[in-house]
Amino acid sequence: MSVRNMRQKPLQLQRILKFIACRALSQSHLERTIATSSSYSSSPLAQLNPTPHHQKSFFESEYKNGLVNRLCKDKKFKEAIDILCQQKRLEEAVRILDHVDRPSVSIYSALLQLCLQQRALGEGKKVHAHIQASGFVPGIFISNRLIDLYCKCESLVDSQKVFDAMGVKDLCSWNILISGYAKMGQLDEARKLFDAMPERDNFSWTAMVSGYVRHNHPNEALDLYRVMQRSESYKGNKFTTSSALAASAAIQCLPLGKEIHGHITRTGLDSDAVVWSALSDMYGRCRSIDDARCIFDRTSDRDVVSWTTLIGRYFECGRWEEGFLLFSDLLKSVIRPNEFTLAGVLNACAYQTAEEMGKQVHGYMMRTGFDPFSFAASALVHMYSKCGNIETAHRVFKWMPQPDLVSWTSLINGYAQNGQPHEALKLFEMLLESGTQPDHITFVGVLSACTHAGLVDKGLEYFYSIKEKFGLSHTADHYACVIDLLSRSGRFKEAEDIINKMSMKPDKFLWASLLGGCRIYGNIDLAKRAAEALFEMEPENAATYVTLANIYANAGRWGEVSKIRKIMDDRGVVKKAGLSWIEIKRKVHVFLVGDSSHPQFKEIHDFWGELFKRMREEGYVPDTDHVLHDVEEEQKEQNLSYHSEKLAVAFGIIATPPGTPLKVFKNLRTCVDCHTAIKFISKIAERKIIVRDSSRFHCFEGGICSCKDYW
Repeated sequence: MSVRNMRQKPLQLQRILKFIACRALSQSHLERTIATSSSYSSSPLAQLNPTPHHQKSFFESEYKNGLVNRLCKDKKFKEAIDILCQQKRLEEAVRILDHVDRPSVSIYSALLQLCLQQRALGEGKKVHAHIQASGFVPGIFISNRLIDLYCKCESLVDSQKVFDAMGVKDLCSWNILISGYAKMGQLDEARKLFDAMPERDNFSWTAMVSGYVRHNHPNEALDLYRVMQRSESYKGNKFTTSSALAASAAIQCLPLGKEIHGHITRTGLDSDAVVWSALSDMYGRCRSIDDARCIFDRTSDRDVVSWTTLIGRYFECGRWEEGFLLFSDLLKSVIRPNEFTLAGVLNACAYQTAEEMGKQVHGYMMRTGFDPFSFAASALVHMYSKCGNIETAHRVFKWMPQPDLVSWTSLINGYAQNGQPHEALKLFEMLLESGTQPDHITFVGVLSACTHAGLVDKGLEYFYSIKEKFGLSHTADHYACVIDLLSRSGRFKEAEDIINKMSMKPDKFLWASLLGGCRIYGNIDLAKRAAEALFEMEPENAATYVTLANIYANAGRWGEVSKIRKIMDDRGVVKKAGLSWIEIKRKVHVFLVGDSSHPQFKEIHDFWGELFKRMREEGYVPDTDHVLHDVEEEQKEQNLSYHSEKLAVAFGIIATPPGTPLKVFKNLRTCVDCHTAIKFISKIAERKIIVRDSSRFHCFEGGICSCKDYW
């Protein structure tokens, strides 16, 4: 720079030199130096914080600040406000407004637009007050902008006042206010305005229909949509139609959804991606999954939401394999699954105990990288816990930087169900130390852990702390757990006292827990009370009849057993067949009680015969107490031999190398004899055998079960 230029611009040079000198200083020192310079103190609008990484923005802001000051000195307030609005400096721009004698429409428009962008209700009210005080008469444009601002800032009272004060309103005025009321759920007010409109357009109809859908009034949405269709003036657009499809999905009215589909085809809306997505979702939620898939396959620009939704619909309809296959197709496509997709698939794996599939998802997550703070990580902990792989579940949990409550709860429940109740309670204490607040579901796991460990007094302490210490209310699940805890320990008097004092009506799980305890201790009178309550709640559930019959059989009351069977026959109640399955080399093998259809059944049968002899030699005695009393003892033993979990375990041993751990799943509670038999098998075959029945995991190893025979 020449000397002549330096003389012409001494102030600018001083600032540049000061900035260069400050680069070597610390950030805090830099701020102090700038704040105390005479050049900056003379500029009340200058609020700079330059850094070496933002030299350009520093010079720009310095230039504009100086320009704003000069403009204000020259009373060119409009130009100053324009610059401040460009810089998004709303508060300073509004302050300058007080110096403008007669603001123009453009000034008010720019300020209100910035208020809208920043959702700045307070500044917006200041501008509105200035409009009223200055004598400026706002036209439709400014008034509509004020209505929009108040609606978006959820100040509908102010919005209504502006609307009422307007001498002339256009269609936009009505639409903005109707949409504001509809979005806030004030549907009656929105409908009054809608009905009073002198004219409507597609936006008007869409605002009302979508408002009804958004706030769970699908029937009203569909009624209004039909009114619109009957009008020759309005045929609706993709947004109105999509809202109508969402309403059909909400009430799961497939015929109506198909009717709308026909209308879409006739009006040419079937080329729009938004409509296709709504159609697919409607069919999926109405459980017409094949139609949903047809729409999905015809959609050209499918996004991750479309994929995730349809995969979830397959799982909801119980079509697990197709859901997993569609997920595999997603991985082969150019679309990447998001955390919602991954969490949904992992939860399906947990429900189906499909650990191998879950491991593949885990591997994909590790390869592609995913957020350890996401709920997909929590779903991993849940999946491994539900599949009985508590060691891996714990490793994933420890890897998470900040486990959420779902992860804590899943692991607590996992330890409780996998025969490690003390680990579950230890983890719960760690949760409390972490500062995480437990919820209702967390305490279900804690109480279950106490039940499986036989820690009655500790469990009662936790039960009462739910309300007294943590301020939560007792749920039906909490009551069911504490009744299970007490009845398993034979403390029926305390259990009855809690039932009689409950603030809610006992549900079927509570009565089933009580009935299970009565089975252990042979409490016939209380068992009858529990069974009668269950007969009323779910008369079709065979488990209640069978359990009560077994209680009578143990007491030698065979006449009562016959009565129970007759009631079952009269009511058409059929005992649910025992079903067990085991996965070997990624293939699931299913066994039914007494089933001989497996291709290797002869080999399984021969092996079981040899195993049975070894078990007898080790001291095994079949428990035939719960087998039909009107057959020979030898037949009873043979019936027990063909229980599904025994067949699955026998097949697992012959189909895998020696020492390979086995994992068997059963749809019902494992019987006493099978539980005893598998303890012997684990010792003889030198295998770790995990059996997950309908209530928990049993880990058999060396002739001992993790449940300590308390299940």
